[in-house]
Amino acid sequence: MRSSMRTACGAILATAMIVGVSGCTAGSSQKESPPASGTPPAAAASAAVTAAGATGKGLAAVPGIVRKLEPSVVTIQTQIGLGSGVVYHSDGTIVTDAHVVEDMQGQPFKTVQVQFADGKQASAQVLGVDNITDVAVIRADRTNLPVPEFASTEPAVGALCVVIGSPLGLDETVTAGIISALHRDIPPSTDAPHGKINLIQTDAPISPGNSGGAVSNYKGQIVGLSEAYLPPSSGAVSIGFVTPATTITNVANQLLKNGTVKHAYLGVGLGDISPQIAHEFKLPSTNGALVIKVASGGPAAAAAIKTGDVIIRIGSTPVANVTDLLEALSGDTPGQQVDVTVQRGSTTKTLGATLGDQPTS
Repeated sequence: MRSSMRTACGAILATAMIVGVSGCTAGSSQKESPPASGTPPAAAASAAVTAAGATGKGLAAVPGIVRKLEPSVVTIQTQIGLGSGVVYHSDGTIVTDAHVVEDMQGQPFKTVQVQFADGKQASAQVLGVDNITDVAVIRADRTNLPVPEFASTEPAVGALCVVIGSPLGLDETVTAGIISALHRDIPPSTDAPHGKINLIQTDAPISPGNSGGAVSNYKGQIVGLSEAYLPPSSGAVSIGFVTPATTITNVANQLLKNGTVKHAYLGVGLGDISPQIAHEFKLPSTNGALVIKVASGGPAAAAAIKTGDVIIRIGSTPVANVTDLLEALSGDTPGQQVDVTVQRGSTTKTLGATLGDQPTS
């Protein structure tokens, strides 16, 4: 994928090299009235979702999904803009995208302002961010919040999905579409040097301000948080990207427990191989990830990986480009030993590397 992208807060993402393994005032919107039958709204919403799901899981399910999830979706305001978030624990803990709660230099704010679906506002402390997955956890000064269910499995391609968030400050905006694809990767860029791995693609409209907002399935389960989109200027029509719920819960739990998240680190600067680079460096093909820098004292240096090597395999996984290498390492852990196969001139070498922990800066 080589077209430019934008996070749902508007920052451009474009292909670049990497190191190691990237305000509107929100107004209240009119709420849908609860059923006149006397059935509690949550129960009615659940019943509506179940009934619609049984008849094809189509757009008829959307109003029920909205009634079920809307109380758990918030607007997050900072000094430089706004985004969205989803309640994670009833004690005020909320998950969102890291870039929603960071300044222009990528540093997290200490506190942000949160507006809830009932119109109430509260200050929230930023508890932790993970820039590699772009996940953050904040805690608002409020309790007894409704907690949605986060899906433990990936959605099916073609299934209904519903997006709730605050695009351009229009809080509690709902859009709908389908799951277009799974396991999409955003290449590394200047703004997102680690790239993004294993995202969900959707055609449900995502806009600036949706970042960190809810993306659900027909059951009203959170399947992920809005992450990025291809802008119309790129020629795209409704191509958005979502961080999966399994990533959100894994990272959020680590942030809440430890304040940080551990990611495998090889300690190399990498670049994709264009035909021009292949010609200039007399490389046999454009396959692989070109090592352009080796961090002093890092795992790659200890494994005798050198500048100019082309990494073509991690373990048994072929590496055709930088994103392949990132994805191959994403399932590994610090301290794990991996075989790194490199093309060095006319020879192929397999070198053992013990992965480190990705530096935070």
